[in-house]
Amino acid sequence: MPRASRLVALSAAVLLTGGLAACSSSEEEAQADTGGDFAPITIEHALGTTTIESKPERVATVQWANHEVPLALGVVPVGMAAANFGDDDGDGLLPWVSERLEELDAETPVLFDETDGIDFEAVADTNPDVILAGYSGLTQEDYDTLSEIAPVVAYPEAPWATPWREMIEINAKGMGMEQEGEELVASLEQDIADAAAEHPQLEGKATMFLTHVDTTDLSEVSYYTPFDTRSAFFEDLGLTTPGSVADASTDPEQFSGTISAEQVDTFDDVDIIVTYGDQALVDALNADPLLSQIPAVKNGAIVLLPDTPLGTAANPTPLAIGYVLEDYLSMLAEAADKGQ
Repeated sequence: MPRASRLVALSAAVLLTGGLAACSSSEEEAQADTGGDFAPITIEHALGTTTIESKPERVATVQWANHEVPLALGVVPVGMAAANFGDDDGDGLLPWVSERLEELDAETPVLFDETDGIDFEAVADTNPDVILAGYSGLTQEDYDTLSEIAPVVAYPEAPWATPWREMIEINAKGMGMEQEGEELVASLEQDIADAAAEHPQLEGKATMFLTHVDTTDLSEVSYYTPFDTRSAFFEDLGLTTPGSVADASTDPEQFSGTISAEQVDTFDDVDIIVTYGDQALVDALNADPLLSQIPAVKNGAIVLLPDTPLGTAANPTPLAIGYVLEDYLSMLAEAADKGQ
């Protein structure tokens, strides 16, 4: 079953079993929970403990991609963060979010402008019953302020380090939809496994994700650690983390690291490099006497992510995974073939 169809089927099942009904800021009345047996939920996370006494009917989300969890489960948030990266048409929505809203026949929720941080007043104006931020960089002050508006579900361990599975699970639990969240995870895992099986050359390839590279200064190499969700996603695709990257990444709260280019031989076990950029970046790497010695650079096994939604989706989120999975795998497979 195609991913879009699975989401539609899952959403229908949720609504038929008394789950949260899709609601938006334009609705005059929120649909009440028909289950009648909701038990209070307690969620422990990195910033405290949150108790949700009654099943939320008005769901708000803040920061990157948390809104994709309720949307994937058929629930339209009353408010959510506007996209501030990869939004190629400037409407505040990434294409997979627009597509999902269309599938749900829903209007665009209130979009919070987070250019300068969380807009607490805008969040409060949506009158939420719960605020989801399972994947975020909330500070303690942010959390405390939001908690004055509604119960807040924060990240379980470290800022910006919640893997996509845990992002779904903790946010779904905050909506009183824990089982539905588990079903969504299982569905996505199957989609990923099926797609990855079509590219056997990826199996076991040691892959490193470079951060945005400054071609005018290649004296240092910066990379995302295995604790960053972009790098962690490689494991789902059958790739592996280079031992050099793993050894250099010891702090789970650090999602990036940097070493001097003079130590670049550290990365002599890197088969594939993924990064943001274009051919000018490849040319600069090849011209550099040190960085050109990395096996992935020597072999041309470099995946260049454009400044488009495709590049954005390298950071896996519930709706983005299905939207770009095949394209991303094809790019990785092409790079793997060059390294044979």
